[in-house]
Amino acid sequence: MSEVLHVPTMAEMMAQGKQPEILFWVGCSGSFDDRAKKITKAFVKILNNANIDFAVLGTEESCTGDPAKRAGNEFLFQMQAMMNIEVLNAYKVKKIVTACPHCFNTLKNEYPSLNGTYEVMHHTEFLKSLLDAGKLTISGGEFKGKKITFHDPCYLGRANNVYEAPRDLIKKLDAELVEMKRSRANGFCCGAGGAQMFKEPEKGTKDINIERTEDALETQAEIIAAGCPFCNTMLTDGVKIKENTTPVLDIAELIANAQDL
Repeated sequence: MSEVLHVPTMAEMMAQGKQPEILFWVGCSGSFDDRAKKITKAFVKILNNANIDFAVLGTEESCTGDPAKRAGNEFLFQMQAMMNIEVLNAYKVKKIVTACPHCFNTLKNEYPSLNGTYEVMHHTEFLKSLLDAGKLTISGGEFKGKKITFHDPCYLGRANNVYEAPRDLIKKLDAELVEMKRSRANGFCCGAGGAQMFKEPEKGTKDINIERTEDALETQAEIIAAGCPFCNTMLTDGVKIKENTTPVLDIAELIANAQDL
């Protein structure tokens, strides 16, 4: 039997005369990629469990324009951004939470110059704020005592200096956080940034995601934690190529699994 998730849209909220506390920006990956959909579901389960008043744009959500901008098509980026900003401003959106660092960075840093100014949080920052406010409790469950390493997404870490929130959440699972040799400010890219996700790599001796997967496996962690659907894809592929079975899980999935949601 498939579970029923409660996910209201902004249009439905508006029809009822309600304004949700947060808009959950799902992003292209979280909407269409089968693996990333599991991250979206895990985060929604946590929001429902913590009784957070949220909504999504649903079919009114379009790509933030990040891949277009990074690939050098500024015109397409601005068109996509302005369409989104019109929708967001029409709904009087104030606070946005997203599980994708690419969406996070673009909404937070690129949209204000186009008249789209919002409070934007990455889902790990938001989950940490729920924890601090006592709206979310985390216990280790199946992750108690497990060795977990965290891969810093470039657009979360180096671009926006968010390093502690995901690590604090891992520690709250009573897990042992083991750092890779390249982490935090000198972390190493998964290979998908700058729209590289959508093209074949240039000629070279080794793919970037293999290099990064080797960093992760070197820690001998039992779980590789990520905070980005792109990183998740690249590391999962890397683990398969290395013929390894170490699971790659998003922070939201770790919490949802620990809480048995």
